Amino acid sequence: MAKVSFTSALQRFLPAPAAQVEAGTVGAALAEVFASRPALRGYVLDDQGALRRHVAVYVNGSAVRDRVRLTDPLTPHDEVYVFQALSGG
Repeated sequence: MAKVSFTSALQRFLPAPAAQVEAGTVGAALAEVFASRPALRGYVLDDQGALRRHVAVYVNGSAVRDRVRLTDPLTPHDEVYVFQALSGG
């Protein structure tokens, strides 16, 4: 099963422990996590279901390519990392 982990910056707002999921795409993996923790969805996705502007998702250290439909493929051994990007000067 793929592992989905969330940055500690996001966990300041609500519990977001790592989860093991069975999914073939990044979108399906996130949907499985949101099914058990629906409050996370609004922090990660916008109202159209795309990644929010200041959220970055990586699979095995590489940024996802499809930030809108989240169709990047996953294998059972992949690790997905969800980061809340920080900005400022």
